[in-house]
Amino acid sequence: MNAYESARAEARRVVEAACRKAAEAGTLPAGDLPPVTVETPKDASNGDWACTFAMQCAKPLHMAPRKIAEAIRDNLELADSCFEKVEIAGPGFLNFTLAQSWYGDAVRAVSEQGEDYGRTAAARPEKVMVEFVSANPTGPMHMGNARGGVLGDCLAEVLDWAGNDVTREFYINDAGNQVDKFAHSVEGRYIQEVRGEDAVAFDPSWYQGDDIKALAHDLVEKYGDSLLDKSPEERFQIIEGYGLPTNIARMERDLKRYKIDYDVWFRESELHGSGYVKETIDLLTEKGATYRTEDGALWLRSTDFGCDKDDVLCRANGFYTYFAADIAYHRNKFEKRGFDRVINIWGADHHGHVKRLQCALDAIGLDGSNRLEIVLMQLVRMMQGGEVVRMSKRTGKSLTLTDLLDEIPVDAARFFFNSRAAETQMEFDLDLAVRQDSDNPLYYVQYAHARICSVLKNAAESGFALPDPQAADLSVLTGADERALIKVIALLPEEIAQAAAARDPSRLNKYAVSLAQQFHHFYNACRIKDDDKRVRDARLTLCMAARQTIKNVLQIIGVEAPETM
Repeated sequence: MNAYESARAEARRVVEAACRKAAEAGTLPAGDLPPVTVETPKDASNGDWACTFAMQCAKPLHMAPRKIAEAIRDNLELADSCFEKVEIAGPGFLNFTLAQSWYGDAVRAVSEQGEDYGRTAAARPEKVMVEFVSANPTGPMHMGNARGGVLGDCLAEVLDWAGNDVTREFYINDAGNQVDKFAHSVEGRYIQEVRGEDAVAFDPSWYQGDDIKALAHDLVEKYGDSLLDKSPEERFQIIEGYGLPTNIARMERDLKRYKIDYDVWFRESELHGSGYVKETIDLLTEKGATYRTEDGALWLRSTDFGCDKDDVLCRANGFYTYFAADIAYHRNKFEKRGFDRVINIWGADHHGHVKRLQCALDAIGLDGSNRLEIVLMQLVRMMQGGEVVRMSKRTGKSLTLTDLLDEIPVDAARFFFNSRAAETQMEFDLDLAVRQDSDNPLYYVQYAHARICSVLKNAAESGFALPDPQAADLSVLTGADERALIKVIALLPEEIAQAAAARDPSRLNKYAVSLAQQFHHFYNACRIKDDDKRVRDARLTLCMAARQTIKNVLQIIGVEAPETM
């Protein structure tokens, strides 16, 4: 149940019915009218919903908007609606006030749906893939991967709660130049460890990290110096066969620790091995979308599809480019696996790749411009003590996801990384993330949940049986703080739907803080263990609804809702 959307639809219905009735009575002229627009007013004193329909109709009906509003008001039938009254303000605003029954229904909806409260049925559900992180398996995951992991995971979750069929996918770049460079890097360090650093010059273009040295050391432990007796090709195969699976397993382990579980781990090497890359490029050629240059390289006519320059698909040496594999991969998503929509979380430095990939899919006939969405994620700055943190205290090297999770709780990392929309740069305050006070937004929200659990536990220990939400008399919840809390609780389905539509899961963080804040206001203003049993039961029912709502929104973000703190 989306109580807000139901109220909006109800307001439209009663206004449309009033217009028809007024036209039949002759107080409004008949004619084609614009759709009824209903909005939440900025000033709550103007009612719960505001309708500007009378002003919209002034021109087509050739009447003063105030006269139109009066005709509509005089013909409104609110008896079976969720509204108590409708008043006219200003030049012709129709201001709707919700009836007490709406508040009771909103609270009961939470108990009825329980762990599913907030889920909605999409008007047009889609089969959606969200691909995120997809870090090269040639080294540890960095802070960009850490932010992208949470944004992708939370976006996938809100899309699921909004009624879509969602798949989470990690694309493993286990083919191409970076893999060759990775294996050569490990091989070089292996030779140095066996024969000494002067035994081989370490190419500056190779990967330099300590993780490469660690893999080389593992190979020495496993094989001793026996790999030096192998042919270069065999040695390379053994090193790649050890290093890549080791790093992939490490990424999977770290992401599980980060509470991210993928439905699919897709390997780039499968595209090449199955001939799918070649098949895709041949398809583009059949459609007349490619051409060869004098040196033998194959190019995509990207400019024919709106890009500012053409792109190489196959080099003169016969090797396919990364772009060619990327086209094949996305063709696989749409054509072979049948996704209606694909959403990728990319770093902002990939912005130039967005249009060219969409154009390539357009050339195949897959409507990439509309079906492929790219969420571009800005950089994050890690701060501690007011200064930028780039290095791990433990290793003295660039801060990695593993380092971060050794430094702060996983829940804090997830909540803070999801606190800003992807397109905004963010500062991650490591000191704030571990603070246990109301300045820490995660602590503030989790404390609200724990406080509610304590209230309910104390009530039970005092001999007050927790009420049946469907039987409690919720008509007594008429106080300003009670109604304000119910309104925020009722917003969850709408917030999820809006977060999914905007591809912005950070809305849920803001909502969680707002909900916690409103509960604390209610708790400080209202005696819950009241002498009047009706009031006590109603307020306990409201507490249970708030607890479930906080728990559900924290679940979407992927953090715990503790019962004690």
